[in-house]
Amino acid sequence: MRLKSILTEETDHMRELKELKCSDEIAMKLKKIAASTIDLKLRHEKEVMKRNRKYRKTQNHMLKNKVPTKTSEDLDRDKIRVLQVDMVEHCGLSASGQYVNSLSIVDISSGWWTGAAVMGKGQETALKAIDESLSRLPFNPFEMHPDNGTNILNHIIYEYAFVRSIVLSRSRAYKKNDNCFIEEKNRTRIRHNIGYLRHDTESELKIIDSLYKDLLEPYVNFFLPVIKLVKKERINGKIHKTYDKPKTPYARLMESNQVPIEKKQEMKARYESLNPAELKRQIDKKIKELEKVYDKKKGLVGRDESIDKGVKYFV
Repeated sequence: MRLKSILTEETDHMRELKELKCSDEIAMKLKKIAASTIDLKLRHEKEVMKRNRKYRKTQNHMLKNKVPTKTSEDLDRDKIRVLQVDMVEHCGLSASGQYVNSLSIVDISSGWWTGAAVMGKGQETALKAIDESLSRLPFNPFEMHPDNGTNILNHIIYEYAFVRSIVLSRSRAYKKNDNCFIEEKNRTRIRHNIGYLRHDTESELKIIDSLYKDLLEPYVNFFLPVIKLVKKERINGKIHKTYDKPKTPYARLMESNQVPIEKKQEMKARYESLNPAELKRQIDKKIKELEKVYDKKKGLVGRDESIDKGVKYFV
């Protein structure tokens, strides 16, 4: 009925706009056609569209059947090498076109975090970043747990995990708490440093990627303590949480009997070579460099700093 109403009212208008090219006779028939005739004429097209939708849904459904869902409670919090994986978009106010995405990976037991920056949401690009990031971990991954984003949860990643004997699980759809460990790191490691602006140039990509790999990763893993939830109980209608003693991810791995001695020796040598104060200065310098590149791109060079501070979060 709605299509019949549109044809009756808009046929002449669309002909005037030259969007619809037909004879006067055909135009008259379009304005007088019955709703039942429209259904009859479009029956084949509807069947084709329905079949295409069904095929796409079945294909996605088959992959998700292979990857079991787990909540945050289902994941083994005491086992080193269980990873949560996510992608953080740096698209600003518009998701159109190509823009930088941050890959974020955390070991839920130790809190060890690693990150990388990629351009776009391509599956091959994401796979390359994941493979490179996993190679920098001080242990071999046992399980990966992403959400349902197709740039991470896809057949390419499924085959990659299968070949490397990595268990693959996923969150439930629209349940961010299933990925609570990585969501917290996205906030503290990425948003607090990069913010919510749109970064879509190669120069910005290189700065963000270097920030993660060369500076932020060693700084947060070797020198920033994290706390773990030990117990949660309800008393008189209130939730009471008990946390353990704050320790750096490095300290937690050094205390674990799940990490080989050789890896511990490598971590200790790297720890002794690092200067946390210098790392922090270099992190701040790199963030300032990113801000300058963004300002130049947006034509904000020379503005007052107080104005820039507000602009950076809303432009």
